[in-house]
Amino acid sequence: IALRECVGADSVDLTVTSPPYDSARVYGGHKWGWDNFTALAHQLWRVTKEGGVLVWVVGDETKDGNESRTSMRQALYFTDVVGFNLHDTMIYKKNNFSNPSRTRYHQIWEYMFVFSKGKPKTFNPILDRPNKYAGHTNWGKENTVTQKDGSRKPRAKKVYREMGMRHNIWEYVTSYGFAGDKSAYTHPAVFPEKLAHDHILSWSNEGDTVLDPFVGSGTVVKEAILTKRFCIGIDIHEPYVRQSLERACEAAQKLNQK
Repeated sequence: IALRECVGADSVDLTVTSPPYDSARVYGGHKWGWDNFTALAHQLWRVTKEGGVLVWVVGDETKDGNESRTSMRQALYFTDVVGFNLHDTMIYKKNNFSNPSRTRYHQIWEYMFVFSKGKPKTFNPILDRPNKYAGHTNWGKENTVTQKDGSRKPRAKKVYREMGMRHNIWEYVTSYGFAGDKSAYTHPAVFPEKLAHDHILSWSNEGDTVLDPFVGSGTVVKEAILTKRFCIGIDIHEPYVRQSLERACEAAQKLNQK
C-alpha cells in the first residue's frame, strides 16, 4: 500500500531488501503470504527505473525436513511473470550458523538474487580480492580463449593487478555486535551493515534513490545515507519504523560531521 500510494513510477534506482522467510518469522502479528509477495513484486517493477536493480536477500523455511523452495518460486515469478531479468544469483555466506542441524549439513548461506529492469545502468565492481599472480602476465606462447565451436581464438596478454574483482559469494561475520550497531539486534533477523553497504556501492551512485520495503531495523537506509544516496524505507511494523528513523538521523548527523 505504501509503495502504491507514496512512491512514484520509475523513481527508484536500487532496492536492497530481505523479506520474511515463509512463516519462520512473524513481525508484530503480521502474516506474510504469497498474495502479499505477488502484489509487492508488481509494485517493485512499477517504481524501479529502467536499468534499475533489485537485490532480494532470501532463504527458505524448513519444516519436517523439507525446504519450502519459496525463494526459487519468487525468483521465477520476478522473471517469468513480472519481467525482471535475473542478472546474477549471488550467495550470502555467514561465518556461523544459527540453528545446528542433526540430519543434514549446517546451513550457513542465503540467496542474494540480483534482478534488473533491462540492462543494469550502474555497476561499480568492488576490487578487494588479492590476486595470487599480481604483477605477472598470463602464460603461454599463444594465450587463447575457447569458442563455442571448440576453436581457439588468440587474445592479448595482460598484467594481473594487485587486487581483482570479488566473486559472487560474499561472506560476512554475523555474530552479535560484529555486523553493525548493537541497537539493530532488537530485530530478530538483522543482516550485516557491510552487506547493504557493498550492494549500494555496487549498483548505485551518489544521489541515486535506494528503497527498502522491509526496512526492519534500518540497516539499508543507514548505509544509503552514509554513502550519500537518497533513501526510502517502509515497514508494516511501527516500532521498526521508529527505530529506522532514529538510525537514519544518527547516520545523517555522522555524515554532516565529516
